[in-house]
Amino acid sequence: MSLFKEKKSFFGRLSEKIADAVMARAEVDEELMDDLEEILITSDIGMDTTMNVMARLRDRIKKEYITSPDGVTKALKGILTETVDKGQRQKLSDKTPLVIMMIGINGGGKTTTIGKLAHRLKAQGDKVMLAAADTFRAAAAEQLVIWGERNGINVIRHKEGADPSAVIFDAIQSAKAKNIDVLICDTAGRLQNKKNLMNELEKMNKVIAREFPEAERETLLVLDATTGKNAVSQAKEFGQVADVTGIVLTKLDGTAKGGIAITIADEFDMPIKFIGVGEGIEDLEEFDPETFIGGIFDE
Repeated sequence: MSLFKEKKSFFGRLSEKIADAVMARAEVDEELMDDLEEILITSDIGMDTTMNVMARLRDRIKKEYITSPDGVTKALKGILTETVDKGQRQKLSDKTPLVIMMIGINGGGKTTTIGKLAHRLKAQGDKVMLAAADTFRAAAAEQLVIWGERNGINVIRHKEGADPSAVIFDAIQSAKAKNIDVLICDTAGRLQNKKNLMNELEKMNKVIAREFPEAERETLLVLDATTGKNAVSQAKEFGQVADVTGIVLTKLDGTAKGGIAITIADEFDMPIKFIGVGEGIEDLEEFDPETFIGGIFDE
C-alpha cells in the first residue's frame, strides 16, 4: 500500500467538510457552490486557483446537467485531478546519464529529500553520486555525507566556502570516470539576493552544459508543504531564477493541509514529481494525481 494512503490523515478535515457540505444539500444550488468555494480557499488552495476550479465546476454542472450533490462531488474530484495531473512531465526522466539540480530554501527538507531520492534511485538499480555544492552552509556537506554513508553512495565535496561550480566540475569528472547513472547536486538555499542566487545557478548550469552535454537534466524545487502560502512565494521566486522541471513537496506526513499542491500545479503549471510523507529513508513517493486527490475525498 502507498505510504501516502496510510498517512493521508491531513486531508481528513477537508474530506469531512466537503462531505458535510454535500450531505446538507438536497439539490445543487448556489449555497452549495459558495460552501465548496469557502472550503477550498480555507484548505491552502489559493484564491485564483479556487476561482478557476469553481468556474470549471459551474461550467461542467451546466454542460453535463448535473443535478445531484453527489454528482457535484464527482465533478469536483475530476477537475482537481485534472488540475494537478501534468502527464508525462510528472515523471522523473529515466534517461541516463542524468544530472539533478536540487534547489530550495534551507530548512525545507532539501538535503533529506536528496538522501531519500538517492536511496530510491539506487534501489531501482541506478549508480548514484552526490555533489555537495551548497558550500555556504556549514552543516550542508556534513549532512549530505551522512546520507551518502547511509546509502553507500559517494559524495563529492570541497571545503566550506568553496566555489559551488568547482564542486560540480569535480563531481562531473568523477561521475563520468565511474559511469554514474545519476548525479544529484545539492545547491545553496538562499533567497535573500535573487541576483546572486541566479548567478550561482547559471554558473553551475554552464559547467554541466560544457562538461556533461550528453546528460539529461532535471531541476527539482523542494517545498515544505506545511508552510502554505510561503511555499507558493518560493515557487514564484525560484521559478524566476531557475528552469524548474518539477516540484518535491515535503512534510506531507499528517500536519499539512495539502491543498498547496493544487495551487502550485495550477498557478505555475509545475508538475509535482515526488512527495515526502515521513522522516524514513523510504518515505518518498512518486506523485500520483488520482491517489493524491482521492485522499481529499477519503478514497
